[in-house]
Amino acid sequence: MSHKEVRVLVVDDQPDICALAERVLTAEGYSVVTAHDGLEAIHAADAQFPDLVLMDIRMPKMGGIQALKRISKLHPNTPVVMMSASGEVRPAVEAMKLGAKDYLMVPFDPEELVMLVRRALDETRMRKEIGRLQTILQDSGELREMMGYSPQITDVYNQIATVQGTDFTVLIHGESGSGKELVARAVHRGSRRAKGPFVPVDCGSIPESLIESELFGHERGSFTGAYERKKGSFERASGGTLFLDEIGNLPKTMQAKLLRAIQERRIERIGGSGPIDIDIRIIAAGNRRLEDLIAEGRFREDLFHRLNEFQIIIPPLRKRRDDIIYLAKRFMDATAKELNKEVRGISDSGLQMLLDYEWPGNVRELRNTIRRAVLLCDDVILPQHLTALATSAQVPAVPDVRAGDTVPLKELVRNAAREVEQRVIAQVLEKTGGNKSQAARMMGIDYKTILAKVSEYHLDDVAKRRTVSG
Repeated sequence: MSHKEVRVLVVDDQPDICALAERVLTAEGYSVVTAHDGLEAIHAADAQFPDLVLMDIRMPKMGGIQALKRISKLHPNTPVVMMSASGEVRPAVEAMKLGAKDYLMVPFDPEELVMLVRRALDETRMRKEIGRLQTILQDSGELREMMGYSPQITDVYNQIATVQGTDFTVLIHGESGSGKELVARAVHRGSRRAKGPFVPVDCGSIPESLIESELFGHERGSFTGAYERKKGSFERASGGTLFLDEIGNLPKTMQAKLLRAIQERRIERIGGSGPIDIDIRIIAAGNRRLEDLIAEGRFREDLFHRLNEFQIIIPPLRKRRDDIIYLAKRFMDATAKELNKEVRGISDSGLQMLLDYEWPGNVRELRNTIRRAVLLCDDVILPQHLTALATSAQVPAVPDVRAGDTVPLKELVRNAAREVEQRVIAQVLEKTGGNKSQAARMMGIDYKTILAKVSEYHLDDVAKRRTVSG
């Protein structure tokens, strides 16, 4: 942080003291704001966000000790240095017990003032850097637990650590289920905005007619159904991070508005009467490279360059197979604990199936597969318990055809998928004793869906038989 970026709030009821401190500190390159009593100091701290407060102890209206308590509570990371008349050491010591960083006797020597301010700022910067490094270490441990220990993921951790302490806009690329939001949250937690909100928006799940309202908000009555004022994601993320997931799905018209909002750092609600300033960091992500979408004419090149200040690419699970066994065991242990079930491990043939599979759904698919396997197995996960993988190789045989006949491929694939789905649901229902709610949770579908599937595949007898016998 250069001196020009450092703002010092000087508080004293004597104008000559304020003038002297301002002259000395300004000559050193600091920006100086002045106030003349405790109440003014509190208001100035709220409005100006100073990097350091230099404040007299004895002042009218509100003294320095009382103001110190309020400022320390509202701005705990802002160092406060108290000024005290020569001979009044006790009040200065009391102020330090209440959180003051140091004290300065008045009248003061200009060189002593500069040295004290530098020391207080350096100590504060060091404390913030230590906190940031601790956060990075903590995030690294959490991310390794969630994503693995392969060299490819280690490179992702290093990239996160590089960009965390900046305010760069970050673009994350990774396939579905690879952990894009995990990475985005880690970047947020290591930033100066960590205490602010993290607001995720899935750009692919919001109807085109509602996306502008979701991002920028709207005023009451601005369109049909706008019954009250709504803050958009930009406003809700104020002081924090806005995570725009699947940004490649954003309509072209909204891409232009998003670009303008990012460049101008202001937005306007639908039906609003004026612009609203925003203070956010943006992290964007997608499962398709934006460069490819630009080539297809589906994404604005200028928006891409605005978002692409720093890019993190998450490798798919099939390209970091070192992580598969570790993650499978972690998911197995977590699910066994959840189900209060003892599972000794995964058989060698089961492990080989996991390693041979391509994992199009990445870590999310692996987690769901292992959760199902833990539910289905007795004490060891065998190939037949890896239902999603085992059944993928059990596609029904193609029916006999005569020469000259045509084989409707789409129909064959559709029928094969239905047979696999029916077999999996039947196996899970048997394992859960006909408990459809538990089976739905295990397969990652909602209750209405499993009811429909049970009816479609005529599995009611299986569920009832298991329920009665159990």
